[in-house]
Amino acid sequence: MSSAPDPFGPMIDTRHLFAGERALLLDLLAGLDRDEWSAPTVCPGWDVHDVAAHVLHDYTRRLSTGRDGHRGPPFREGEALAEFIHRTNGEFVAVARHFSPEVIVDQLAHLGPQVDALWAGRDPDGPADLDVPWASDARPAPVWLDVAREYTEFWVHQQQIRDAVGRPGAGGPDLAGPVIDVFTRALPKALDGMERPDGTAVELEVRGAGGGVWTATAEQGRWGLGRGRGPDPAARVVIGRDDFWRLATRGIGPGEARGRAGGGGDAGLWEAATALVAVIR
Repeated sequence: MSSAPDPFGPMIDTRHLFAGERALLLDLLAGLDRDEWSAPTVCPGWDVHDVAAHVLHDYTRRLSTGRDGHRGPPFREGEALAEFIHRTNGEFVAVARHFSPEVIVDQLAHLGPQVDALWAGRDPDGPADLDVPWASDARPAPVWLDVAREYTEFWVHQQQIRDAVGRPGAGGPDLAGPVIDVFTRALPKALDGMERPDGTAVELEVRGAGGGVWTATAEQGRWGLGRGRGPDPAARVVIGRDDFWRLATRGIGPGEARGRAGGGGDAGLWEAATALVAVIR
């Protein structure tokens, strides 16, 4: 009898990528003028300054909780996780509007290596500090997936800043490829509730630098994920790299993504796969 599929997919270690991604971010931010720091981004109500401050918030929160054991503010009565995250993110960003761009850059450069050291000291297969509910409801998530999720957030926020100021970069396969790989972990969750016979496969092909092919397969009432093509998929999604990561982070919606995607097959599976989301909303 075959075992149930791993809900998190094959392991990916992103710990070595943080320093390089951050170096490009710091170089980008250091070259912005005051008008560019005020440029609006796709994050509703946030300009470049706000997005950079949000990355700083992530650094401080991870060090405070993961390294120092600080509990932080509690949930409000009846507050859901997504509501808590959006509220506390907004509170920090509002306060950080008092910080100059120079202070933000300085603090990112100072705290970033400390975050790297935190990850380097963790067992990738150990239990994570935070679950990754967009990938699976299984608990606990492994450290490697929690860390990888954090890497994708930093990379995406850098891309949002680059889009806002018209300065492309950090899009090579070495940095972007792991982001795509991590975001495919949302595919099994997107297919939850789509009951199909064991062995039914959904193939996802992401085209462009850092792309590839992944296959979700039904087994014992769950969907598991593997790299590479599977035999005779029931549905196949073909999508460009930039469309894929923007879909996963809701930079574009499923309707727009479907208009740009190809493939076909089982319509229900195809539509479910093109609705995946890799952020907490």
